[in-house]
Amino acid sequence: MVRHVAGRTVVVTDSTACLPPERAAAAGITVVPLQVVIGTESYTEGTPKARAALMDALRRRQPATTSRPSPEQFAAYFRELAEDGATGIVSVHLSAELSATHESAQLAAASSPIPVEVVDSRSVGMGLGYAALAAARAVRHGETLSGCAAAAAKRATMTSAFFYVDTLEYLRRGGRIGSAQALLGSALAVKPLLHLVDGRVEPLEKVRTAARAIARLEQVALERAGHDAVDVAVHHLGSIPRAELLAERLRAQLPSLANATEDDFGALGDLTVSEVGAVLGAHAGPGLLGVIVSPRLP
Repeated sequence: MVRHVAGRTVVVTDSTACLPPERAAAAGITVVPLQVVIGTESYTEGTPKARAALMDALRRRQPATTSRPSPEQFAAYFRELAEDGATGIVSVHLSAELSATHESAQLAAASSPIPVEVVDSRSVGMGLGYAALAAARAVRHGETLSGCAAAAAKRATMTSAFFYVDTLEYLRRGGRIGSAQALLGSALAVKPLLHLVDGRVEPLEKVRTAARAIARLEQVALERAGHDAVDVAVHHLGSIPRAELLAERLRAQLPSLANATEDDFGALGDLTVSEVGAVLGAHAGPGLLGVIVSPRLP
């Protein structure tokens, strides 16, 4: 729980934002964890035990499910922040199309002792993380509660998420596959590229190999960056070499903000490489590689 909040708006998000604890703490963001359930055991996302249990389950092909924070859990966080002196809360969460976490926060907001604005990022990973960071930046700039929520919603709307999975089976099991269901009948050699559209997982295109998938992710990320100043996150699950390769390719193509010109693809602000948490990992499966492109707000 983030402290020293007296007299100001505070930002709450959930653990699927993939924000490192130190970065969330530095921004004054409180992170509410989801749970991953394997067999009869429940593990808190963000802990080493959760990751180890998930990776073991994936190796054994053992089913893993996930659980949202309950409305009561959110209510407890909101009460504690109010007791610490917060005057309002912006609660930013992963897509309501993919999880009932947003609904839990809304239900808790109704009984909160202080005003709560709940924002559906319609994204996951750092697509959500950047939205929460935008709200925290607005707090630092003295924006109103509604202004902070609007900043989160605007950044989320501007952000794009593209990803590759070795198989659609894990998304199918979790019911998160959307119209990408149609790709299940493809030949086994075909690898799906997916993206988020209005918070839903949708097919982007098909490629033949993982190497081509990395190259195509690089291309679509550059196209999405355009000539904007962007922050980029590369996510993976158990695929550090592929993630680092993609990050290096993007770093080579996108000049830093200090060195960018009008002729460049775009200007690179922050580039983050991180492994997704156990909850996203349970739904995407091993081999996940994703890229989040988020234009910066003025």
